[in-house]
Amino acid sequence: MSEHPAIRVQALRDLSLLDTPPEERFNRLTRLARRLFDVARASVHLQAEDQLWSSYPHRAREDRTAESQLLARIEPTESIWVVPDAVEDDRFRGDPMVGKGGGVRFLAGAPVRSSAGHILGTLAIMDSRPRDPGDEDVALLRDLADLVEREFAALELATVDALTGLTNRRGFNAISLHTLAICRRLDRAATLLLFDLDDFKEINDTLGHQAGDEALRAFATLLERTFRDSDVVARLGGDEFTVLLSGATPEQVKRPLSILRLRLDQRNEAAPEGGELAFSVGAAAYDPDVHRDVSDLVAVADELMYADKGVRLRAQS
Repeated sequence: MSEHPAIRVQALRDLSLLDTPPEERFNRLTRLARRLFDVARASVHLQAEDQLWSSYPHRAREDRTAESQLLARIEPTESIWVVPDAVEDDRFRGDPMVGKGGGVRFLAGAPVRSSAGHILGTLAIMDSRPRDPGDEDVALLRDLADLVEREFAALELATVDALTGLTNRRGFNAISLHTLAICRRLDRAATLLLFDLDDFKEINDTLGHQAGDEALRAFATLLERTFRDSDVVARLGGDEFTVLLSGATPEQVKRPLSILRLRLDQRNEAAPEGGELAFSVGAAAYDPDVHRDVSDLVAVADELMYADKGVRLRAQS
């Protein structure tokens, strides 16, 4: 079954794998594949924008591009594919990398998936000699692909907040980088909301940390319910949350904020005494001429959030 390209691209962006240098954890596996199969080349090919993300031996950009284009001729599949001799395969007719005189003849690849099952690309091996691998070689290639998938899973865990299931600070920084770049390129508005839960420490002190954890999960759920699927919702740490909305101005985020407050009031009606939640929020409008990156935007939203907290405290006194 073929994976929709947009799904692959988003999954790779969530893992911060697009447009980034190869990591040693993956280079190590391509070196291992080359050695075990005694082939000239081994690579992890990300099937998005034809990127050859990790390869061995390391090659010049032009060579990596040519290899990516070669591998892109094969659509990612659910099963391992083998090309015993590319010279006899019409899919590679006219490809400059295929042919006699040291060109690629043998290719094989195993799909590599995210933990959600999305095919992200291929662990591929190539050689200048035609060959027909046996069942044992095919099983070995699958085993190596499983190791690549485990590394993907480790990256995913590193970008997800274990308590709430939201994107964590690392994941938010990576995703927001791409989101703001798109808004800048398309001249679209973007607004960052920074939330801080008021007097949250009192919930932990009064009802215990388990109740505090449940309150954090409840607030995370309300954020996900209230904002759009395209918005980046994250827990930055502690009782601090953020939402990055593309294509929205601070004026346009007033309505979802009102809905969020209404839903929070409904949640509080059923909360135990002392377990009610309230938040302060700052809304910062993205200006590409002022904000170099998302950290600048967060800093502005942080100041606005503390100003809002001051207004709320004065209103309560």
